Amino acid sequence: MNRTPRIRPVVSCTLLAVTLAAGTTACGGSDHPLAEKPYDAADEISSNVSEGDQKVDPDKPLEVTVDDDEGRITDVTAVDTAGRHLAGELDADGKRWHSTAPLAAGTRYTVRVGMEDGEGAPGSRTLSFGTTAAKKFLKVVFGPRAGTYGVGQPITAELSAPVRDRASRATVERALRVRSTPAVTGSWYWVDDKTLHYRPKEYWPARATIEVTSGLDGIRVTDTLHGAPAKALKLTTGDRIEAITDAAAHSMTVKRNGKVIKTIPVTTGKPGFATRNGVKVVLGKEYRVRMRGETIGIAAGSSDSYDLQVYYATRVTWSGEYVHAAPWSTGSQGYANVSHGCTGMSTGQAEWFFNTVREGDIVEVVGSQGETMAPFGNGYGDWNLSWATWLKGSALQKNPAPDRSDTIQAARLRPEV
Repeated sequence: MNRTPRIRPVVSCTLLAVTLAAGTTACGGSDHPLAEKPYDAADEISSNVSEGDQKVDPDKPLEVTVDDDEGRITDVTAVDTAGRHLAGELDADGKRWHSTAPLAAGTRYTVRVGMEDGEGAPGSRTLSFGTTAAKKFLKVVFGPRAGTYGVGQPITAELSAPVRDRASRATVERALRVRSTPAVTGSWYWVDDKTLHYRPKEYWPARATIEVTSGLDGIRVTDTLHGAPAKALKLTTGDRIEAITDAAAHSMTVKRNGKVIKTIPVTTGKPGFATRNGVKVVLGKEYRVRMRGETIGIAAGSSDSYDLQVYYATRVTWSGEYVHAAPWSTGSQGYANVSHGCTGMSTGQAEWFFNTVREGDIVEVVGSQGETMAPFGNGYGDWNLSWATWLKGSALQKNPAPDRSDTIQAARLRPEV
């Protein structure tokens, strides 16, 4: 070691009643070892990685050691080009630090190491190295598309490959970040091994800004997969629009930001075709839709058969449940349920509703004899799960929910109004 020995003056402080001028001290603080500028400890600090252009395997942990018999490491900071900090742990004797999380692939790290020698003098060394690129990538696509939505719109994340292991799922979840202004409490839910949904504990705030980003780039997810870069997503929410249909009272109440703005006479599903209860989310709007009984299993020519051009249709399930104009049933609207599962109203009321709501707005049904809207597979029934149940769908929780893939697939295939 070619470092010049340090000669430290002996500093004595005498306890005297002395009045000191502002800005002075009784003791020479600059002579304290911790006040010295750290010396170059390149000869005393070593690592298991090669600096320069030679790339290292990201699957191997980073290790930093101090070679001075009496010295010890005080701190280590390892940051990649994306600004991500590498987690690590220092041995109790201060002689060795090692990473406790996988290194990212295809990036470069800057490692700053602090130490002190046997006399307490501070030393430092900065290391820089690159990691080899990944061979197989896990891609993620966020949804919906950028734009303005209602306060019930969940965020989706579609993965390019299945992720089944809980620890790997946790790695993915930690990297998928959702930030809302105003801030909310929310969580991801694993719908299946390639799909995640994110929702807050309550509906999104009105007029909120939501930003979704991925920190997966280069991160090891499984033994064969590393994360790929992902396009960020930015959404906003509009007013809080809620349409609550009481199927027993044959009436829909529409609220904007908690205030009732309209009450509409409606008809919902008759016996055998009862409308689903629960919270649904507007999926889209179609000015004209052809509706046929055969699509939901009604035989042509039967008493329940129909083939109609329907206007001002607001979709709430993928299988064909809408809020729409039903001029043929105006005599029953407000009095009886006569539809095949949709919510029908006069043409004028349907046009107003069509022009008032947007994707992501809330459409809730109560008082029906039908089943509750499924949480996944036929639209967005996410809000029909309690918050406690929703949290169980996260891989970061102690008691995750069981895999629902089979149930979800069945829901997608079942023909419904």
